[in-house]
Amino acid sequence: MDSVREKGWRGKFKRKDRIILPDLNRVDGKCPLTPLEVGMMLRGMGFDNNTSIYLASGKIYHAERYLAPLIKMFPNLYTKESLATSDELAPFMGYSSQLAALDYTVCLSSEVFVTTQGGNFPHFLMGHRRFLYDGHAKTIIPDKRKLVVLLDDVSISWRAFKDQMEDMLSESDRKGIMVPRVRKINRKTSVYTYPLPECRCLQQSLVNQLDHNLDILDNYNGTKA
Repeated sequence: MDSVREKGWRGKFKRKDRIILPDLNRVDGKCPLTPLEVGMMLRGMGFDNNTSIYLASGKIYHAERYLAPLIKMFPNLYTKESLATSDELAPFMGYSSQLAALDYTVCLSSEVFVTTQGGNFPHFLMGHRRFLYDGHAKTIIPDKRKLVVLLDDVSISWRAFKDQMEDMLSESDRKGIMVPRVRKINRKTSVYTYPLPECRCLQQSLVNQLDHNLDILDNYNGTKA
């Protein structure tokens, strides 16, 4: 794993002032979910083994080993590599942004989008889906802090875990339809995640008011003439 980090981030994790606390980061919800954790979460939320899943990701560390539990739970698991031929993917190979764009295009039209980590990709995608589908695109945003506690609890029953996952899904659905009001936006609100249709309404309202004022002015001038 150290060699993979060094290759991907080139010294970022070897800086003298860099303190890495993996366990603390995980408890704080800052680590991406593993394939096994994603599978358990989705099963707990009620998705069965007939569910088709498209996995949007780059190269996965020891993919064959770590994807095995997820594939066992969800056999209908697909990636761009499994759906497209080598010839079809050839023009995109070596261009990580273009490969990510393929994943983005598939996720944009998905029935449900599940975000398992941070970064620009899920934020852009959530906002784009909200914009296209007027806020009705289903997105699952797990509470990773809560999920870590549940997954680390070796005494929890499956029924209790499933109840917690169903509650988490309901809370995610509730937050998914919420749109921050313009006057309550703070600097942490992502304009990419929330494209703010309220702004468009305000702009349209101004246009309507202007048209109304022009009509009044035209009527006034006509009466005066």
